[in-house]
Amino acid sequence: MELNGWNTGCGDHAAMRSFERFHTRDLEEARMWGTRVFCENDLRSVDARKPVDARMSYRKLRGIGIGHMSYGGEVTIDAGQLDTFYLVQMPLCGGERIESAGELTLSSSAVGSVLNAHRPVRIRHGEGTEKLIVRIDRDLLERHCSQHLGGRLRGRVEFDTAMPLDTPEGMRWMRTIAWLLEGLRADDDGLTSTLLTAQIEQMIVAMLLVCQPNNHSALLREDCRTLAPAFVRRAEEFIEAQAHEAITIGDIAEHVGVSTRSLYNGFRKYRQTSPMLHLKEIRLSHVREDLQRAEPGRSTVTAVAYQWGFNHLGHFTTDYKRRFGESPSETLAR
Repeated sequence: MELNGWNTGCGDHAAMRSFERFHTRDLEEARMWGTRVFCENDLRSVDARKPVDARMSYRKLRGIGIGHMSYGGEVTIDAGQLDTFYLVQMPLCGGERIESAGELTLSSSAVGSVLNAHRPVRIRHGEGTEKLIVRIDRDLLERHCSQHLGGRLRGRVEFDTAMPLDTPEGMRWMRTIAWLLEGLRADDDGLTSTLLTAQIEQMIVAMLLVCQPNNHSALLREDCRTLAPAFVRRAEEFIEAQAHEAITIGDIAEHVGVSTRSLYNGFRKYRQTSPMLHLKEIRLSHVREDLQRAEPGRSTVTAVAYQWGFNHLGHFTTDYKRRFGESPSETLAR
């Protein structure tokens, strides 16, 4: 399959070559790298007489990561529940057998897969299989889905596991990935721009939500007449961009050119919340992202909370646990 000039067959891929994380014939080393980039896993060779030839190239861009990987020989990967991320897999050649929550998916160059954050997964990776992967932080995906739906997300985002790649939607997804790979190949330094990587995040998540069936697809396809007016969307953009600043309801209303009363009414009608509660939810998401990336011992919950405007630690901890199901100190320790 070739999309936008990107050959998705097996072989040497220049776009990812400079981002190689490991190349090893040691199964335990490959498992440790899988744990470092993804999560704890039980990696085993199906035939111990055949040595593995595992390699992975991987580039992280804020809340997403894109990679190319293979194990050479046939292996099984028991990853349990991914929990903090979703994983999209697109075999270039070969295939995989994926078991997730009692569902079996046979993945190939014509059928990719989406591994949900909340479901345990076991993969049988065929000999000679190579695949592209896209890792998306769960918090990032849920935040963008909530924004697209016009309010706080209620319930999990659950995708169909099988992802046909030869349908119009699948080909649209692959063209997006091909574009990103070409960007990595042509302009490595340019993709470190905070502004650009934020846009890439949004594009990748939006494309996945639109192209891959999920339990919110019907709402996401609703007629655009049900969408919020422009001033509400501009207010959300302003809140996202200025979440690190000490902004007030007056600042937001002034920026979008409406009264504070109209702003409150707009958020209550179309978002079922208030502007300042929306700001708090955005800040909580940023705190979680910072805690997940922080190194225990070099950062503290208090410092990160203060950085994002949470001055009452008791209230902050309660709100954080309500939102994420764990305390901020537990997030930092993981």
